[in-house]
Amino acid sequence: MNQTLKSADISRIIEMAWEDRTPFEAILQLYGLPEQEVIKLMRREMKAGSFRLWRARVSGRKTKHHALRDPGILRAYCPTQYKPR
Repeated sequence: MNQTLKSADISRIIEMAWEDRTPFEAILQLYGLPEQEVIKLMRREMKAGSFRLWRARVSGRKTKHHALRDPGILRAYCPTQYKPR
């Protein structure tokens, strides 16, 4: 895994991994971490119970894997997700 990740980057990767509509490919493109490395990071950074919940949620989820997504979905997140503060 890329050892140069900053704390803010790790937090953002965790946030993206939790988001239902953010595919692992988006994390790979932004941070260079393939799915297996994201799983390792999540296992290391989260409590065991939280990690198990997350794995149960994302395993086989179509929206987390670009190849399984509906081709009509061209974005990684809902347009209303990021609102100005």
